[in-house]
Amino acid sequence: MIEVPQVITIASIDSSGGAGINADLKTFHNQKVYAATIVVGLTAQNTYGVQDQYAIPTTFISEQFKSIADDLDIKAAKTGALLDAQRVHTVAKEWQIYQLGKLIIDPVMVAKGGAHLLSDDAITTMINELIPQAFLITPNLPEAEVLVNHQIVTDDDVKKAATKIQSMGVKNVLIKGGHRADSENNYADYMLYEDGSFEWLVMPGIETNRTHGTGDTLSAFITANLAKGYALKAIMPHAKKFTYEAIRQTINVGHGHGPLNHWVETTMEND
Repeated sequence: MIEVPQVITIASIDSSGGAGINADLKTFHNQKVYAATIVVGLTAQNTYGVQDQYAIPTTFISEQFKSIADDLDIKAAKTGALLDAQRVHTVAKEWQIYQLGKLIIDPVMVAKGGAHLLSDDAITTMINELIPQAFLITPNLPEAEVLVNHQIVTDDDVKKAATKIQSMGVKNVLIKGGHRADSENNYADYMLYEDGSFEWLVMPGIETNRTHGTGDTLSAFITANLAKGYALKAIMPHAKKFTYEAIRQTINVGHGHGPLNHWVETTMEND
């Protein structure tokens, strides 16, 4: 009998397959972990955007938590789009009950175009109830600005924002720099660890609009390898490289912001 690390994604389904639970499952499969799901919402969307969404009743979200906890041995979990304050509260409440391994929060607050995907009360609920339970949070720059309630421009701003987010109770903070290139078109993610150490993870920019599901893919790679027992500091360079290659080795799907290539081979074992 083969023992396999078990993970879970707590998020919404992307009908076009590029982001959300769909991207998580593809990344989990690539990294050879067993993936379960707790579905919080359904979306009608494609590479052009989200046309509609349907929120799963909170009682059914709670039932999914119980079903998983009663049977599976989850080592790490990630969240994605949680849609509204009621569902953020439900996920936070159920997480407090069941504690399904290390929790990684991809906050999914701000769309690529700048539109807010979570209301102010949902963001407040996330800050007060969910973030303090997390092992890692992975906001992009606009999401980090929402969390700290001020603009982030300089490297020093990024560092101060990460420290402020960490003070909300989360152990580790990754602020993704995909919205902020340097003079040589490099993009740097800032990683602040629980022990106070930090690093900048830098990759060159890629001229493409095929970046749908980037945040999901990165956080799912981290989740998978935490479940395998790797330390976060060992995972991060590989997570950055996997996401970079999934964008660079592009696939032709859709006519808008196309999805990543989840067939790329970048693992902790062979990289």
